[in-house]
Amino acid sequence: MTISLDDLENHLFKCADIIRDAVDPTDYKEYILPLVYYKSISDEFQKQYAENVEEYGEDFARRNNLYDIPVVPEGYLWEDVRAVSDNVDQALNEAFDALTEENPELTGVFRADYIDADALDDDRLGKLVEHLSTHDLDRDSVPPDMLGEAYMDLVRHFAEEEGKSGGQFFTPPHIVNLCVRLVDDFEDGMTFHDPTVGSGGMLIEAARYYREEQGGDPTKMTFTGQEVNPDIAAIANMNLSIHGLDGKIEREDSLSTPAFTDEENSELTRFDRVLANFPFSADWAKDDLQDDPYGRFDWHKKLPRADRGDYAFIMHMAKQLKRPERDEAGGKAAIVIPHGVLFRKHEQRYRKPMLENDMVEAIVGLPENLFQNNSIPSAVLVLNTDKPAEREDEVQFIHAADEAFYEELSNQNELTEDGLDHIVENFREWATEERVSRTVSLDEIRENDYNLNIALYVDTTEPEEDIDVEEELAKLRELQDERDEIESQMSQHMEALNYE
Repeated sequence: MTISLDDLENHLFKCADIIRDAVDPTDYKEYILPLVYYKSISDEFQKQYAENVEEYGEDFARRNNLYDIPVVPEGYLWEDVRAVSDNVDQALNEAFDALTEENPELTGVFRADYIDADALDDDRLGKLVEHLSTHDLDRDSVPPDMLGEAYMDLVRHFAEEEGKSGGQFFTPPHIVNLCVRLVDDFEDGMTFHDPTVGSGGMLIEAARYYREEQGGDPTKMTFTGQEVNPDIAAIANMNLSIHGLDGKIEREDSLSTPAFTDEENSELTRFDRVLANFPFSADWAKDDLQDDPYGRFDWHKKLPRADRGDYAFIMHMAKQLKRPERDEAGGKAAIVIPHGVLFRKHEQRYRKPMLENDMVEAIVGLPENLFQNNSIPSAVLVLNTDKPAEREDEVQFIHAADEAFYEELSNQNELTEDGLDHIVENFREWATEERVSRTVSLDEIRENDYNLNIALYVDTTEPEEDIDVEEELAKLRELQDERDEIESQMSQHMEALNYE
């Protein structure tokens, strides 16, 4: 039986109501998302298994190469777990362990320990399992795109439940969409990477965009990422799998322990596209990386401050981009940054080589209060290691912090569809528009000591209202006549009362 997207989203959201007050809202995602993933795997496996039995017989139906999803071992289908009424927490843990053992690629994905959650007793867990049992989640019942969209909405829902802390792993969709559109023109075979991947939103949006906006097949691309938080890395891996995408999310800090490397040549793996919203001005292991084996931090002899890792992340991502002289094609990156990156004086030493190497294509200034965990103004830095000839030695500045680009919601701001289209149209057309955008030569930026503050290049001040002098003088004369009349009346009253 098929289900609509709205009904599916409501169905999944109700999971939180079942365990509400039993666990902290910040832990909802750890206990619910793995169950949704497990249910979808089990339902699809059961369907494919029945087809394989019919075609190959029971003796061969469980061969791993017959499945394009993880194989569910005997005794651990969703219906097997559903049949358990005592020690449901132990049954779930054992099911996840068995699934991981059968499918080593799932190592680290199922991290929830239901036994440790004391308040998740048999009654609560039984109701949760039973609730999820009311709808089939195989691909015939729920297409992967729909399940993936509902899964992302569930992630977004939990981020909102968590409030400020949820923003650490979830970037608002309108910002993600902007980043993807600023580096589009995708093709089959491209590789995408996010070194601070969170729950995987940037990668998922790139896949959706290629499928829905460009008519491509995202299963012919590769999506990878790295995330320091093991629970969030697990969610990102589940996210890729539910969307049917080829890729892998590795756990560990991208700066301290990069997971995607070419060890033979002591280089980072290079990608066609890099998309990221790194933690703003975070601490990083500067002392441990003075002699980085991958040569990432070579823009200046002095490394970025240990308590401000913004340019450490930017240099890392620049090294992750393909180069035309080595890879037959260049790479592009869209990186969400704090505004300070553009103008902090001591970081001029990093802006200079970035600009002189002509890899900065555009800077888009965004409004403040766009993120749950940060209200400061931000921007998107667009890098391109193979800029078109007509854009060489130029940078486009776009001022999108004006009210025309966003709307104020109850607790934060959000870029509008028209605002997003306006930004992307100006970028694609390399346009100069009064008080919105301007393409600036590298010579002019040099004259400003490599300061990239948008206000230096685009007049962001509100225009003064034109004054009609004749109209204003007429108003003044009218007011003067009114005053004269009032004074005359007052004088008459004073005389009548014998006041001098």
